Amino acid sequence: QVQLVESGGGLVQAGGSLRLSCAASRRIFGINIMGWYRQAPGKQRELVANITSGGSTTYTDSVKGRFTISRDNVKNTVSLQMNSLKPEDTAVYYCNVKGRQALLGSFDYWGQGTQVTVSS
Repeated sequence: QVQLVESGGGLVQAGGSLRLSCAASRRIFGINIMGWYRQAPGKQRELVANITSGGSTTYTDSVKGRFTISRDNVKNTVSLQMNSLKPEDTAVYYCNVKGRQALLGSFDYWGQGTQVTVSS
């Protein structure tokens, strides 16, 4: 069973920065998309950003220009640099990895989540 371990969350003042990182417990073959989602209290989980194996990125509108996603295809890690943080960015952030392997079929792995709290 693959585990995704997130790190880098915490408490920061508005305008500050945090960098989230996610690493897999073992090498994963066949990864297509790596991404970050977040869930605020009382709200549905939403996509923050993702990046394909080819490096194409997608960002939700509210973080464009402030957040940057990156990945290391060899190390199977994905990071999220978050700048100019706002109180509305407060949420639990989850790492996600999607892909497909010839024998196992499609996979969709999630991390346990890391809390990001932005104070005003």
